[in-house]
Amino acid sequence: MPRYTVHVRGEWLAVPCKDTSETVRWLGREALRRYIKNKPDNGGFDSVEDVKFYLRRCKGLGLLDLDDTIEDALEDNEFVEVVMEGDVMSPDFIPSQPEGVHLYSKYKEPDEYIILDGESLTTQDLLNLGKGLYKIKLSPDAEYKVSQARLLIDSIVQEHKVVYGITTGFGKFARTVIPVSQLKDLQVNLVRSHSAGVGKPLSPDRTRMLMALRINVLAKGYSGISLETLHQVIDVFNACCLPYIPEKGTVGASGDLAPLSHLALGLIGEGKMWSPKSGWADAKYVLQAHGLKPVSLKPKEGLALINGTQMITSLGCEAVERANAIAKQADIVAALTLEVLKGTTKAFDTDIHALRPHPGQVEVAFRFRSLLDSDHHPSEIAESHRFCDRVQDAYTLRCCPQVHGVVNDTIAFAKNIIHTELNSATDNPMVFAERGETISGGNFHGEYPAKALDYLAIGVHELASISERRIERLCNPSLSELPAFLVTDGGLNSGFMIAHCTAAALVSENKALCHPSSVDSLSTSAATEDHVSMGGWAARKCLRVIENVEHVLAIELLAACQGIEFLRPLRTTTPLEKVYDLVRSVVR
Repeated sequence: MPRYTVHVRGEWLAVPCKDTSETVRWLGREALRRYIKNKPDNGGFDSVEDVKFYLRRCKGLGLLDLDDTIEDALEDNEFVEVVMEGDVMSPDFIPSQPEGVHLYSKYKEPDEYIILDGESLTTQDLLNLGKGLYKIKLSPDAEYKVSQARLLIDSIVQEHKVVYGITTGFGKFARTVIPVSQLKDLQVNLVRSHSAGVGKPLSPDRTRMLMALRINVLAKGYSGISLETLHQVIDVFNACCLPYIPEKGTVGASGDLAPLSHLALGLIGEGKMWSPKSGWADAKYVLQAHGLKPVSLKPKEGLALINGTQMITSLGCEAVERANAIAKQADIVAALTLEVLKGTTKAFDTDIHALRPHPGQVEVAFRFRSLLDSDHHPSEIAESHRFCDRVQDAYTLRCCPQVHGVVNDTIAFAKNIIHTELNSATDNPMVFAERGETISGGNFHGEYPAKALDYLAIGVHELASISERRIERLCNPSLSELPAFLVTDGGLNSGFMIAHCTAAALVSENKALCHPSSVDSLSTSAATEDHVSMGGWAARKCLRVIENVEHVLAIELLAACQGIEFLRPLRTTTPLEKVYDLVRSVVR
């Protein structure tokens, strides 16, 4: 029998439908009837007939015609929402769709798989998994290692050994031994109590990255999770069923406990969950709609799901990839600005940079030589001022290899740490099947990625800092020899005046965001966890810094293209003309 999941004022109701030739109006009334029946005060209504309402799909929020038949308007197991006329949306109501849902409105289930083995995941792989481009499979070797580790956990339980997190409490309660009959309750209680995060939920992409990375760590075979449970987690990922994971609440040691607990909470069928099919709904209904069963946690499995640095590392993975992209773009944008300001290419001479051979500096100087005036790519703009009386350019133009260069080296440093972290076991205790023992350690501590991401934020910020100064030079007629604020009829038109102000505001905001979060530590868990990394905030603010950098460089790119208009009919080099054409394909 077809069944529909209907949301009414914060409640989710399963409504069976014997006859799909009934109307959408019937479905709404039946859901309201069940809602009123279950409320002590009848939900504030005398009868269903008193209620004026409309229905909309949870997926895409499309309104439904109440007179359409159910079989014509809805798919089996679809999620819909009843909205009462005159209702005011509760401020704490979870919206039916996360931000950027338009990107998911045409979600297509991927056909290709990435094989995870806990050893070889790259930052680009994780980004692609976040975008929903691949499903996940385990390698045979990973399956074997996971199974062997689980055999050791089962023997510990059967032999009534006292082992942290398996037969004891957690943190301050590590000395409290738990009876075998309550070991499953221990794991469920752990997940429930630790699901204490706050804030907006992670986006679908970031949730998928977090899930995929946790699966990769479990695939290493040192966590003690059963192969059956791990396959269930993979099935949930492959169905794009994404738990509600608040972005705030981790101190980055013992791992990212709060966000990973919210992940585990959805897997056991509790809390909220989102999928492209359902929108936000109770996790048990979302799993059911995709033919999945909630995970039933065995001893150690709750701890195996929540103990690690995967929140910091997955966000850090996005940060290093975006930073790498914007660093390359910064060189192109700066080269275009140098052309507009009639700068010289002499500062990028190979011999200069050979005398100070930092890899990033050498690389940036090479990029500038590739983009600017040369025998291979002549520039009419450069030729027009070849014999001017200027000796050297301002630092914002002349020192790009030195300033942009260290950003490249910073990104390489951070990426190396993040890549190691992607394929590291970060549980506690560690399950060593080959040694037949579990060992408590501190691999869950997030100091490595926290420090790397603080450093990355400081490094990447400099791209915006120097870019904002170049925007000033473009807009200031005494420095650019171009019309003030890059506009004709100045006064009537203000041109790039406030675009530059926006860049300045973002650079100032970044100055505060670049204060390292990992220099802070607050003792938690009754001084058991007496030093923490604060890596969650390091990762989140690093992404905010990078987003601001992207905006500032976009403003410089627009300003540089505007500046070229005042130098026409002269043309710049072929590569930079292609950049100009690309911008003009979307911006007049």
